[in-house]
Amino acid sequence: MAVAAVSLLTAVPASAAPRDPSPVLQTQAFAEPADADDPAIWVHPHDPSRSIVLGTLKQGGLAAFDLDARTLQRVPAGPGGRFNNVDVVGDLAVVSDRGQDRIRVYRIDPRGAAAGAGVLRDVTDPATARVFPESGVGEQRTAYGLAAGRDPVTGIRWVAVTRRHETRVALLRLVDKPGGVGTAPLGVVDLPSSFGLPDGVTWSPCEEPGEGPQLEGSVLDGRTLYTAQEDVGIWRITVGPSGFGRPELVDRVRSYGVPQRWDDVAEECVPDGPDPGFGGKWLTADAEGLAVAHGTLFASSQGDSRFVVYGPGRTRDLRIVAGRGTDSVEHSDGSAISTAYLGRRFPHGLLVVHDGERRPAVGDSATTGFAFLRLEDAIPR
Repeated sequence: MAVAAVSLLTAVPASAAPRDPSPVLQTQAFAEPADADDPAIWVHPHDPSRSIVLGTLKQGGLAAFDLDARTLQRVPAGPGGRFNNVDVVGDLAVVSDRGQDRIRVYRIDPRGAAAGAGVLRDVTDPATARVFPESGVGEQRTAYGLAAGRDPVTGIRWVAVTRRHETRVALLRLVDKPGGVGTAPLGVVDLPSSFGLPDGVTWSPCEEPGEGPQLEGSVLDGRTLYTAQEDVGIWRITVGPSGFGRPELVDRVRSYGVPQRWDDVAEECVPDGPDPGFGGKWLTADAEGLAVAHGTLFASSQGDSRFVVYGPGRTRDLRIVAGRGTDSVEHSDGSAISTAYLGRRFPHGLLVVHDGERRPAVGDSATTGFAFLRLEDAIPR
């Protein structure tokens, strides 16, 4: 399938970047089996200073943090559970449970947030169906990336979910049921796994044998879904109660179109020909976490530990560097943004990003965590 790249939000020439920002705070470090991955932000309806940051910890479940980055609560993933991504819609935290291929839902209690404990309560309907039942859970072609939101036209709450090792994205509606909050399907879309290049060659990104070019990082902006296909680039798709519109590839990773093959000895993809020059300028695979604020799309360029800021009229990139008592951010997966006033420390909003190499490590274990930044330091208005 030939896909033409289009402008992301508007014309996007490069611009001079402000200095690289630093975290103001960072959470505790997590080590296996608690592996930090994706954050979300819930804004307290009456006291913004009591707002909560959530973070998935894979087999470690879900964590809730206050705006001082202190851990308030840990929710276990349960037997076989693996919490991959999280998002917030209203007073609900919505989680993709990759281990069980289900959507888990937690109600956020403002009273618990104000008291500094007891923030999350599981309200998942126990009869909730699997998201991708086409294969067994053991194959782990299951619910992976996730974005939640509310339709600005009908008001329905919906969730877009990507499938691990596949190119499929599902759109689900959140439904209140007697047993809790469940889901109902609205539609699916299958994105390409091969691409027609301008020189007439058909190219497919190199993956491990048996795996497809998956998507993970996703964000809903009204009726627009942005979702990152890790070895391809960023897609923009219109969504509605009847499902998905036509996908548009709006930026490509630098390695787009580069011939590669799987090397069994090295157990990785290796170059298999010259770069034809069809890749993008900004993203180094994997393309990962996405967030939206002020008409700007914020994306993790995981391969070079940078972030790309696609703003109205300009595009730039940045690193998140070490600050006073805080670590730099490397190999980031998820990110989340709130533009709300969140107290004196975050008067213009909050950016939270996953840190894939939290230092110092705990003993011999690699550690991960989440970093909190003032939004204006990364995305000036």
